[in-house]
Amino acid sequence: MRKLKRWKKFILFFVVLLVFLFVNNSSLFTKDRDGEPLLLAHRGLGQTFTMEGIEADTCTASRIYVPEHAYLENTIPSMRAAFEAGADIVELDIKPTKDGQFAVFHDWTLECRTNVEGSVKDYTMDELKNIDIGYGYTADQGATYPFRGKGVGLIPSLGEVLEAFPDGAFLIHIKSTDPEEGKQLADYLSGLPVKRLSQLTVYGDDQPIRTLKSQLPSLRVMSMDTLKSCLVSYAGAGWSGYLPSVCRNTQLHIPEKYARYLWGWPDKFLNRMDSINTRVILVAGDGGWSEGFDSVADLERLPDDYSGGIWTNRVDVIAPELTIKKTE
Repeated sequence: MRKLKRWKKFILFFVVLLVFLFVNNSSLFTKDRDGEPLLLAHRGLGQTFTMEGIEADTCTASRIYVPEHAYLENTIPSMRAAFEAGADIVELDIKPTKDGQFAVFHDWTLECRTNVEGSVKDYTMDELKNIDIGYGYTADQGATYPFRGKGVGLIPSLGEVLEAFPDGAFLIHIKSTDPEEGKQLADYLSGLPVKRLSQLTVYGDDQPIRTLKSQLPSLRVMSMDTLKSCLVSYAGAGWSGYLPSVCRNTQLHIPEKYARYLWGWPDKFLNRMDSINTRVILVAGDGGWSEGFDSVADLERLPDDYSGGIWTNRVDVIAPELTIKKTE
């Protein structure tokens, strides 16, 4: 008899726990989110390419799709086009130059896209202005090069970008693992007004990000370490509504493959992160190669009325489609 009572208590406790987990983490019982998705334009508006068989050292400029627009990634014209198309944030990549500036450029070396060899650090900013960054782009295995001769002078410095878009929000990517680059960037950013810093987020390897954060603790940053620390802690405690301190004032890039397993996904999770000044960006696929929501078909995979962040390589395609969906 006593054993039966204990079993009944256990079953009752289990049922109550399940009800609590459902109610506390269901988007059915959370505050409505009626805003539009936040659009993050990866490298501005650039040429896209097939992801099939891609490796870390793949020259993506040599495998682009037939161009649908004239913009090259990480340039001021491409960023302006992205903002005009509807981007809320533009992502860009930075590399230190020979003369102590930051150039906005993606690749480790210059051979893939440009007409010179070496790396960004081998050149001064003035010298980089003479490089043709459209030189290596081809959509037909080298039969034609549609941007050759059109990319001279297009590599901007980080300062030029921030000056060109004084109110623009940016996600700055430190490409190196060198902590000295985190210090160099912190020294540069520390001269900016507080309001301008609030429009910037920096992400990259753990070491430079750790160094950057130690000098600018109020800056929103993200690294693999900060991302894992937040998500692991949240997986263990988020069911209760508790928000780990490691999740505060950061940015989370969540692969769509795993997003559904987060406590409260999507609306309750997004509301929780909003409450601690953390931005959530949904990345397509498993997050391995900066895959974005780049087509109308991709948008069909988003949760209904999704209003978090979206990573896209084709903001010119996605933004108009989201506007159409909003009016339907």
